[in-house]
Amino acid sequence: MFTGIIENQATVISITQKGSNVDFVFESALAPELKIDQSLSHNGVCLTVTSIAENTYTVTAIQETLNKTTLGSWRIGDEINIERSMLMNGRLDGHIVQGHVDGVARCIEKSFEEGSWRFTFTHSLDEVTVEKGSIAVNGVSLTVVNAQPKAFSVCIIPYTYEYTSFNSLSVNDMVNVEFDILGKYAKKILERYDVK
Repeated sequence: MFTGIIENQATVISITQKGSNVDFVFESALAPELKIDQSLSHNGVCLTVTSIAENTYTVTAIQETLNKTTLGSWRIGDEINIERSMLMNGRLDGHIVQGHVDGVARCIEKSFEEGSWRFTFTHSLDEVTVEKGSIAVNGVSLTVVNAQPKAFSVCIIPYTYEYTSFNSLSVNDMVNVEFDILGKYAKKILERYDVK
């Protein structure tokens, strides 16, 4: 479980196909602090560390993960947002992020607005957003500022813009999205009892 507060970035340095799985090797300042079998969020996708060597570490993505996320489009040199799993004795600065990506969304607008950046995304997923609700985009915990049935907008403060991959995100880029778990449970309960 994660908070959506990005700790660092990792650079993809190797991609190796192994059957239907793909091994990704990353270089990161956090590598020496990691442990094998540790969960680590990569642009919002929970992946397990399988090996560590100095300033690099390896994770493996299975076919289902590759199908539901942007991992299949990653290339050597890409900068990825990373976050270690939450300490249960710490503060929850973002929101509850499981690292279980619901799917992908496309950036359709990026604009600078008096000190912050507004990003608008569209998707074809059967999930809901609400204004002032939470959403994770590439693993970053954000507040929805405009909610529509198949689209939403978020605003990025300068710090988040500088220290995450949002600074290289452009219109038409695809992102991993994880909708708020509380909203997903509420939606499921309402559907079960056919409440409209």
